[in-house]
Amino acid sequence: MADAQEFGWLPSQIKEAGGVLTGGDIGSTVRQQLLACEENPVERESGIVCTFVVFGASGDLAKKKIYPVLWKLYDHGLLAECAAIVGYARSAMTQEQLVGNIRPYIKVAPEKEEKLQKFFSKCLYFSGKYDKEDSFTGLHTYLSKLETDLKHQAIRRMFYLALPPSVFEDVTLHIRKQCWSSGINRVIIEKPFGRDSATSEVLSKHLTGLYDEKDMYRIDHYLGKEMVQNLMVVRFANRILSPLWNRDNIACVQITFKEDFGTGGRGGYFDTFGIVRDILQNHLMQVLTIIAMEKPCSTDADDIRDEKVKVMKSIPPIELEECVLGQYVANPVEGNPDSAQGYLQDPTVPDDSKTATFATCVLHVNNERWKGVPFIMRAGKALDERKAEVRIQFKEVPTNIFEGDTIRRNELVVRIQPNEAIWLNVVNKKPGMKFGVTETFLDLSYGDRFEDAQMPEAYERLILDAIQGDQLNFVRSDELREAWRIFTPMLHELDAGKGTLHNYKYGSRGPAESDKMIADLGYVRSTHQPASHSPMPPKM
Repeated sequence: MADAQEFGWLPSQIKEAGGVLTGGDIGSTVRQQLLACEENPVERESGIVCTFVVFGASGDLAKKKIYPVLWKLYDHGLLAECAAIVGYARSAMTQEQLVGNIRPYIKVAPEKEEKLQKFFSKCLYFSGKYDKEDSFTGLHTYLSKLETDLKHQAIRRMFYLALPPSVFEDVTLHIRKQCWSSGINRVIIEKPFGRDSATSEVLSKHLTGLYDEKDMYRIDHYLGKEMVQNLMVVRFANRILSPLWNRDNIACVQITFKEDFGTGGRGGYFDTFGIVRDILQNHLMQVLTIIAMEKPCSTDADDIRDEKVKVMKSIPPIELEECVLGQYVANPVEGNPDSAQGYLQDPTVPDDSKTATFATCVLHVNNERWKGVPFIMRAGKALDERKAEVRIQFKEVPTNIFEGDTIRRNELVVRIQPNEAIWLNVVNKKPGMKFGVTETFLDLSYGDRFEDAQMPEAYERLILDAIQGDQLNFVRSDELREAWRIFTPMLHELDAGKGTLHNYKYGSRGPAESDKMIADLGYVRSTHQPASHSPMPPKM
């Protein structure tokens, strides 16, 4: 049982709930709040009426992510009974075959099985080509009849593009020309949004020639993660941090993404993009902008995105000399067959590939708040652990009056995944007779503090946002343009074979050169953290 006040409910809500809200009550209240903004009051009670079209319905993204998320929205009562889900792909499939592809990725308790079957009855399928006008004309006719049969009083069509870039232009053109309804229409677009500034600009011009910005939802699933969204609250709702959040007090900022597995026979796609395009240019760049931006005048989507763009405009292109790149090699570990295969041993990867599976890059925000503070992005595959986190390290105290003791730096850590948490490393007196000091921490681990909280998956949150027309957590075209401006020169140098690619062992921290560069920038590494995120720290 969780105290309702922990979740920010108003006193009147707490009173109505009898003073305490259970996890189920919280979910119900969240649903009411989410639907309160809907124009049609009927939808607040019965869920959102829409037609959701999944392009690429036969692919991995659709069956592993999109359909399971749509099931959760339906299960939570956020999609109406008359909502329709239509899969579209080139494959000749029946509805039964589509459901058969999806079913292994949706796990439910036995008592939910009947409701799941009702959900599957809504998962329809339409086969067509991606480059043929006739296919999309047929799709529009099919959707119109479906909406009439289901008695949709207001038309709301969602088009989700879970597609490879090669068919992007054809599909977006035909959606606009053949499938655009007279009601609400929104297009959800998956990355990659190009390979560099030039290719991204071609795609952006194509899309803006077809759609208004308000109709486009470029999805970066990191913006849907609970702790990424919490970064803005931590920054702007805590007075204690405001005077410290600048170059006078902060020594450096490190944003880390680590995976403890390699490509595992699925390196073909990854090899065409690499770790910089796959992780740094989008996910970690979005996190950086939230950390570094000025306070927006409201939580309106454009007010926040305006501030993010201002930050990016203050960042010069990354210098290759301020990057460390790596590629993992085999390091067999008993019980982990993946570790016996280096990146180049992946059969889907070319034998002579120079694609980086690890990168550390330094960015500089040249404005009054951040001038001189290094922002370090670090990401890699086949490393020693799986985690994503932000470390904001403060400067040392000017003088140390505790002779014989080292005063370590304060550090604010936001663990994005797994085991979401925020903790602050602080210096404390060692218990006992002597006046010694030790490093400890103030810990807010979500699993302990909010044990009844149900945090939605990133895709669940973002797809619901798109259905409701909230663009706050989606990437605007000028954000995309600035992000590519920062990374493109360095990426072109890598594509031309410049830069050193360091080997690192599977299961390691990455190339030693990365740790050295980070230390040279003034970052002081600390392994002291809450027991829930590391082995138990030594007793004081």
